[in-house]
Amino acid sequence: MRKIPVEKFMPKASLLVGLLASSILFMISIRTCSVHRSGPQPKQPSGGDTVDVAIEYGPLSLYRYNDTLGGFAYDLIRQISAESGLPVKFHPVMTLSEALEGIDEGYYRMAVAAMPLSGNLSRNYASTVPVFLDRQVLVQMRDDNDSLHVSTQLDLARKSVWVMAGSPVAERLHNLASEIGDTIYVEEDSVYGNEQLFILAATGELPRVVVTERTARALAPDYPRADISTAVSFTQFQSWLLAPSDTVLLHRVDSLIQATKKSPGYRALEKRYFH
Repeated sequence: MRKIPVEKFMPKASLLVGLLASSILFMISIRTCSVHRSGPQPKQPSGGDTVDVAIEYGPLSLYRYNDTLGGFAYDLIRQISAESGLPVKFHPVMTLSEALEGIDEGYYRMAVAAMPLSGNLSRNYASTVPVFLDRQVLVQMRDDNDSLHVSTQLDLARKSVWVMAGSPVAERLHNLASEIGDTIYVEEDSVYGNEQLFILAATGELPRVVVTERTARALAPDYPRADISTAVSFTQFQSWLLAPSDTVLLHRVDSLIQATKKSPGYRALEKRYFH
C-alpha cells in the first residue's frame, strides 16, 4: 500500500499566508487588549487567584466579529466568572497541543477547545464534567458533478485525512482504521486549528479533514460546496482539561459548570450558538 503524497495536496501559499496572518493578528489584538506591554514578555502564569485559560481560536471557542469577541466557550466562561467571582484570563491558541503544552509547563491552568474526550487525554489530564455533546465529521469538497469521493466510513480506506496536531481525533481515526480493517493515513497538522483546516478542505486545498460537527455546521453556510455529512464518531462528551494535580480548581469548575447549565443564561447561549 502506497501512501498518498502529501505534496499533492499542499495548500496554495496565498491562502495559507492569509489564514495565518489573520489568525496571528486576531491573537495579538486580544492578547494586548487588557494589558500594556513595553516589549516582549516571558510567558508566565498570572498568579494569585487568576485562572489562565488557553482557549482555541474557532467558532465554538473564541472568535472575533467586527470589534466584538464571541464564541460559546468564551461567553460561557465569562458568564461563570461574572456569576462566581472566579477571575480568568484568556490566552488564545491555534492548536490543542499548544494549550496542553502550556498546562504541562504550568503557564495555563485550563485548556478549552473543540475536542472530544479520549483515552489518552483522560489518562494524562483531568477533565471537567461535560460541557456539551458533539461528534466528529469528515469535511470534503463536492466535485463539479456534485459527487463525493468519500460517502461512508469504509471509503476512507487507504486515504489521507488531516487533523489538528495533538487532537484526540487522530486516536479515533486509528481506531476506525481497525474497525474497517484497512489503513487510514492520518496527517497531523501542527500549524492550523479546526477552523483553518475546515476552510482548507472546503476550498479543495486539502482533500479531507475531520473536525467537530458543531464547528463544521457553524462554518458550512459560507462554503456551499463543503460536505459534512459523513460522521466518523458517535456523539461524545466535550470537556475542558486541567493538570491532573489541580483538583481544587477542577472541583470548583465542575460545580460552577453544573450550576450554570441549569440557568437561563446557559440556555440562551445554547440557542445562540447551537440552533
